[in-house]
Amino acid sequence: MTIKIKELPVTERPYEKLEMYGEKMLSNSELLAIIIKNGTKDFTAIDISNKVLSSINNNLKDLQDMTLDEFKNIQGIGKVKAIQLKAICELTKRMSRPINDTKIQIKNTKDIAEYLMDEMRYEKREIVKLVLLNTKNIVIKVLDISYGGTSSASLEPKDVLVEAIKVGAPKIILAHNHPSGDSEPSFADFEITNRIEKASKIMGIELLDHIVIGDGNYVSIFLKRGVNDV
Repeated sequence: MTIKIKELPVTERPYEKLEMYGEKMLSNSELLAIIIKNGTKDFTAIDISNKVLSSINNNLKDLQDMTLDEFKNIQGIGKVKAIQLKAICELTKRMSRPINDTKIQIKNTKDIAEYLMDEMRYEKREIVKLVLLNTKNIVIKVLDISYGGTSSASLEPKDVLVEAIKVGAPKIILAHNHPSGDSEPSFADFEITNRIEKASKIMGIELLDHIVIGDGNYVSIFLKRGVNDV
């Protein structure tokens, strides 16, 4: 017979434990149980949270990539709980990004890599981001302009330039991730960079760099080609 959380000693209940000892004293399953909130007839919220963690081999980073259907396939999680978990995961992603109203100035390749690393390093599909900057290299906006699978994402110069033209950005930086974790640029990466650079010059827009982000590492295509740092 399953023991209900309310039948546990007060010091072992997630809500009360957090209130008494602070959030750092709770295990991952206890924190997740607070979000899941209610159990079912057969499972407590902690039981369900353990099932969630077991499905990702206790790797919390993989929690962000779970789909609604993957959450719902776990016994004890229905539509509402799945949506709550996805919302928390998205908030976590957004909290890892720099605050939008903070002026971020890009002085070199390292700056842009650090700006995007936490958001892109764990992505399981390839995503191309366009960073729009003003004349002083201050970030105006960051956009996702292309999505791919686990190995590549399609990209055309027009996809890049139309967004820069919309906001009147005089400078741009491209960045994409390699889900493999290896940031070494491919031949195709160099080829599309050259095409976009040529098209950008025609439009009076300066492409400052194109960086490839891996798992904690990055490579500047411009530096690889022998072009000076941003």
